[in-house]
Amino acid sequence: MKRQTVQVSLSLCLCWLSVVLIPAGEAARILAVETIAGKSHWYFMSSVLRSLTDAGHTVTVFTPFPDGDRANYTEVDTSRDFPLKLDLDVMHTIQAYRDPFKLTNLVSVLARFFCDAVYGNRKLTDLIASGARDQYDLLLIEPLGFDCVSYLADVLSLPVIYSIPSPMITFTERLFTGHLTNPACVSHLLANHAVPGTFVQRFTNTALLTYSMAKTKYDQLVTLFTDPRPYDLAPTVNPSIIFQNSHYVTESPRPITPNVIYVGGIHLKPATTIPKDILDFIEGSPQGVIFFTFGSTIKVSSLPEHIEQSFKEALANVPQRVLWKYEGEMKDKPKNVMTRKWFPQREILLHPKVKLFISHGGMSGVYEAVDGGVPVLGFPVFYDQPRNIENLVLNGMAISMDLLSTTKEKLSNAISELINDEKYAKNAKIASNRFKDRPMTPQQSVVYWTEYVIRHKGAPHLKSHALNLTWYQYFLLDIMAVAFIFVFLVTFVLFKIFKCIKSFKNDKVKTQ
Repeated sequence: MKRQTVQVSLSLCLCWLSVVLIPAGEAARILAVETIAGKSHWYFMSSVLRSLTDAGHTVTVFTPFPDGDRANYTEVDTSRDFPLKLDLDVMHTIQAYRDPFKLTNLVSVLARFFCDAVYGNRKLTDLIASGARDQYDLLLIEPLGFDCVSYLADVLSLPVIYSIPSPMITFTERLFTGHLTNPACVSHLLANHAVPGTFVQRFTNTALLTYSMAKTKYDQLVTLFTDPRPYDLAPTVNPSIIFQNSHYVTESPRPITPNVIYVGGIHLKPATTIPKDILDFIEGSPQGVIFFTFGSTIKVSSLPEHIEQSFKEALANVPQRVLWKYEGEMKDKPKNVMTRKWFPQREILLHPKVKLFISHGGMSGVYEAVDGGVPVLGFPVFYDQPRNIENLVLNGMAISMDLLSTTKEKLSNAISELINDEKYAKNAKIASNRFKDRPMTPQQSVVYWTEYVIRHKGAPHLKSHALNLTWYQYFLLDIMAVAFIFVFLVTFVLFKIFKCIKSFKNDKVKTQ
């Protein structure tokens, strides 16, 4: 009760501060651009924007996933500029994106494609051409592997806030914040481990970070000299603030700069009602239910037949009922399984009868499982998913499995362990309590720091001096070079002195 009183008081104070510091009638005018046609990316961005419009600020957003205008909120539909990536084939996704080195090779290609798509929109082009410098107070945008977002900020003379719907993109962190993660203790975004705990993991982590940074820079230089775009030539505008979809439960501790703000779970909304047929199915199961989905991007029905059969056989033998998000009609569907193309995932994971969540490890689902305190059986497919699941494994609330080597026996053993061993449910509740214990909500953080950037004219005092250093200055290579030259000169002089002394002694001996 005391904690709730403190939180309510804090919320009232924050609202009062917002009224005092941002007077009525002076709402901020925010231009937002979603640069990637991924639904999980848009879930995060739209939640950030919802927080700002709810606080009375005006938002104009260019998005490939239009939801419809509302008070203080105007959308520009960019879906024609992007081929939407939904319901991906599982095997194709694994083959194309699972290997981190192979995926790194695609980063520059994808970034270039998305940059062209963003600036190919006619309405955005018209906005840039109009020189509408006084129409907006701030630009909120998702960054890419290539820095093409600086161009828009520069031509409009706007401070920038980055929206990153994943953990920090390690191979572009130096570009964003001026600093570089230490691969000895911080895992690469595309690594399959949460913490590089062994020599092999530290070695591969270092190799992956070095390769990804070098490859991205090389590709950028090649395109700059062979096929430059206007956005390639723009001066860099570093972000004032970075809203990052991270939290200390789902991200191992690491050093961050003051302008990186964790707002993980901002997309979580108060639960609504579950449709009656699904609710009856859940509550009619004495042993509880298992919820199985691979999110909005991966098409579960594209699983190879032998793997899907392993899931069917394993789930048919559990005492729980199963909610399985599945596209189309399932052949030989087990009697204890309900399939739908869509389930209210948030509401289901908050239901007390849910015993297990089978997931691919997308960040949105991870936070929903953590918030609901539900153990997870993870089958990571690509990008940050292996790392996300491994962080839950470190928290003792999950087991990670390889999708391609799945068998009925492995599945049955993992499901049985997660449901019957009480430590997983206990650790999931501990993680949930840690996740909810915050000084302010993610929505309050977004509003406060956005207003802070506007009040302080871009908040340049939050940006690290490391942004002003060249790569060789940042790594102290110039200092080490001078130190090496000094040591070399001292050694050389001493060598000459000792050689002269030795020669003098020899000459003296000869004269005697």
